[in-house]
Amino acid sequence: MGLVENVSAGVLSGGAADKAVDVFLRTQPFQGVVLIGKAGKPIYSRAIGFADIEAKKPVTLGTPYAIASISKWLTSTALLKLVEAGKLDLDAPISTYLPDYRADTGAKVKVRHLLTNISGIPNGFATWTKANPDPDLFKRSFTTGEAVKLWCSGDLAFEPGSKFDYVLTNWMIITAIIEAVTGKPYAQAMSERVTGPLGLTRTTPVDPADVAISYRTLEPLVRQSNERFPFMAASGGYVSTAGDLLKAAHAVFDGPFLPPARKKQLLTVGWPDQDYALGGRVKSLFADGFPRVFAWETGRTAGYRSVLAHRFDDQTTVVLLNNTSITQKAMDEFAYALFGTV
Repeated sequence: MGLVENVSAGVLSGGAADKAVDVFLRTQPFQGVVLIGKAGKPIYSRAIGFADIEAKKPVTLGTPYAIASISKWLTSTALLKLVEAGKLDLDAPISTYLPDYRADTGAKVKVRHLLTNISGIPNGFATWTKANPDPDLFKRSFTTGEAVKLWCSGDLAFEPGSKFDYVLTNWMIITAIIEAVTGKPYAQAMSERVTGPLGLTRTTPVDPADVAISYRTLEPLVRQSNERFPFMAASGGYVSTAGDLLKAAHAVFDGPFLPPARKKQLLTVGWPDQDYALGGRVKSLFADGFPRVFAWETGRTAGYRSVLAHRFDDQTTVVLLNNTSITQKAMDEFAYALFGTV
């Protein structure tokens, strides 16, 4: 990630955090929300710039942003709630839950492979859309089952478990599995299992009216659409606020929302080269001169960039939400620097 060597210890002050933000703003066109929390409680926050530049609508701490792949972490949490309820086994082949899926692949690919992005199932959506360009594609309607059959049923690109391939088709199949085992649409199942119980009132797979506008560039000012199908929500379709993400991080990482055995599954790295566990990353970074363990969730879609980072030993969380297409590397370094103000 290109992160600096160390985070220095210290006591958080508005001055220290503000200085870190100001240093970042000198070189990056960041507009969005910065939030630092401790044990689920905000200890520093700052809203910067505009949620809608043309309308001169300022960002607020409650402005929702697309969180992209942080959605995978929420989805994985829901899967583990289903495991705890006895409705799902991570090491069962996907044909257990999707009997109509192609038999050869369905018997080899496990649910865990999907959650770790090591299934070998190719990105048929990218191949299909390239071969069938359609500017009105997102105006069409597909069921989850149709999407799985059309885009997620190709020949394996590699043996399951042998390579890492970050493709959304894994998560389309996960969506189908959630719907199959719950008997409910994905969004409803997520609401009942995760977002509702956690009280995430501003976390939704549908863009609310006050969502921050996505920008491809600022000079010239160019908007960038974030169209997606409902069955893409599990991979990267959710919208949330900094406050909701802080609340979720504390409940899942520090609290009893997941039993210890399920939390261990969520945080066990399954592909070390990518620090990838189930639906997110867990990595060792230096803080106070020592390696500390962090959960490090990131999201990138259209012009949106997001970071949800959590240090386990002292329960510090950093949330960054942005809509101006800055690099994910810059976002990661910014988040890491903010931990140095705590």
